[in-house]
Amino acid sequence: MHIPDNYLSPATCAVMTAVMVPAWIISVKKVKEELPKEKLPMLGIGAAFSFLGMMFNVPLPGGTTGHAVGGTLIASLLGPYAACISVSVALLLQALLFGDGGILAFGANCFNMAFVLPFTGWVVTSVLLKRIQSRKGELAAVAAGSYAGINAAALCAAIEFGIQPLLFHDAAGNALYCPYGLAVSIPAMMAGHLTVFGLAEIVFTVAVYAFIRKVSPSMIRASEGTKTSAGLKALIAVLIAATPLGLLAEGTAWGEWGMDEIASSGAGYTPAGMLSGFEFRSILPDYEVPGVPPAFGYILSAAIGVALLVILFKLISLVTPKKAKI
Repeated sequence: MHIPDNYLSPATCAVMTAVMVPAWIISVKKVKEELPKEKLPMLGIGAAFSFLGMMFNVPLPGGTTGHAVGGTLIASLLGPYAACISVSVALLLQALLFGDGGILAFGANCFNMAFVLPFTGWVVTSVLLKRIQSRKGELAAVAAGSYAGINAAALCAAIEFGIQPLLFHDAAGNALYCPYGLAVSIPAMMAGHLTVFGLAEIVFTVAVYAFIRKVSPSMIRASEGTKTSAGLKALIAVLIAATPLGLLAEGTAWGEWGMDEIASSGAGYTPAGMLSGFEFRSILPDYEVPGVPPAFGYILSAAIGVALLVILFKLISLVTPKKAKI
């Protein structure tokens, strides 16, 4: 679901970024109001879980892959506004450092995965929690919310892809950017997310949520305390060590293909906007570390990403003033 650069027109990217600016501003304001500064480092933990979840690629018959995002997980723990910030920062790190998701498309990726996904998941979870008053019911509500969230995000991405050939094409009718219309993009995106990828989101979200509820309840917004438990740290370490499992999934996610794959996938040509579009060279593209075996490079990339996210939000908490007592 990470849209690369040049799949969407610059105009589309600009519009999506403009939509996200007020979402980011409101989210920052709400987090300041709802969370004490002592809990701000928890946003880094949430961002780390989202970052790691997106590294576990899951295969789908036909050669495509997908992954969990964890937006509903963070929203269920810390609230949807915190989730918006955490996932946005995780996506920014992925784009800048690892080349996962485009720079120009950053706003669109955040709209789908940091706004639509966690807020949809949070609304569905909240509605169900009002009707279900049990621990099992709580997990069922989180599961339903996570499934709804990732599919809402996938649908938005499909629409963003699908409108490109309608809005941006040359005199011959050839698309300048993504060449697949809505009749192709929506079934292609939704087939995987309604099935395998949606299930992956449920498993990841429910498993991590239940574990945190048990070993580190202080991470939940309404709870007391700010200490990160040893069990939570151990879970993050285990996930980092297990990230090479994501390398077992062969193929590339639909909508993230390279130029050669597009030309041979049925489009029959490479859109001009893609050929002459924006190009950014990340430091560690595809989570690969030069001179290091792929599996170890994946682990090292995961460790670097998690460390940066945790440190960043810790620094933010240190410079954030305390709320005045009334």
